[in-house]
Amino acid sequence: MSDLSLQAQKAAVLLEALPFMQSFRGSTFLIKVGGSAMEEPAVVEQFLRDVVFLEAVGINPVIVHGGGKAISKAMQESGLEARFINGMRVTDEETIKIVEETLARVINPGIVQNINQRGGKAVGIPGTEVFGGRRMVGDLGWVGEVEHCRTGLVRAAVAGEFVPVVSPVARDIATGKTLNVNADLAACALATELKAAKLIFLSDVRGVMRDPKDDSTLISTLDEAAISDLKAQGVISGGMIPKVDSSLASLRGGVGKVHLIDGRIPHALILEIFTRSGIGTEIHL
Repeated sequence: MSDLSLQAQKAAVLLEALPFMQSFRGSTFLIKVGGSAMEEPAVVEQFLRDVVFLEAVGINPVIVHGGGKAISKAMQESGLEARFINGMRVTDEETIKIVEETLARVINPGIVQNINQRGGKAVGIPGTEVFGGRRMVGDLGWVGEVEHCRTGLVRAAVAGEFVPVVSPVARDIATGKTLNVNADLAACALATELKAAKLIFLSDVRGVMRDPKDDSTLISTLDEAAISDLKAQGVISGGMIPKVDSSLASLRGGVGKVHLIDGRIPHALILEIFTRSGIGTEIHL
């Protein structure tokens, strides 16, 4: 391919993206990042370059991040064993201290610094300043569910053209103590409160697939009826059930669309948002 043909191809890509840029300018996108998408430095760098790009074209990205593997590693280094019940981390007094410290001193500032180094502007916001929660019934310890969101700091950051980076912890309404909360559910709650145009789950799965071992079986678009059918067929099962259920609840609460994408794909955010075909699963009402 000649240099001129290559340049023309690049121009065509930009022109394909143009109507999406125009449509989404001024919109808020809530991006939840977790899983292996947070573990590999090269993957994180690509994702955060995409975030800076979104900011540059007038979109308002808001990030809610996980931190499971880093927390488990910090617990191991402290001589504590990570225990889970139904996929939820048992969080005693010692564990919640490690959760808070790992999120506040390692993961959150790392994301903020990474965005700033790439020419963006980001600010870290502790989840305890955003999420109010209640402790879950059972033997999980200081684990909670989000009851409400206080969005003042997030909205102020967006108004100042900063990317808010929010950690998945809540302030217990009853005691004022810190609660460990599921990052997916925290992201859904905040996206609903912000009436985000898009809620994007960036993880280590392509989306909803009929056969998890075969990428060609990816289902690109889902609505409520299709989700119900796929649950009945057992295609949507396990940990995907609460994710799609909370996604539907967010859509009913005012979120525009929900996207499930694989953050390990280079520039996954750009490919999903600014191309006609996308690369993951889009959920709508």
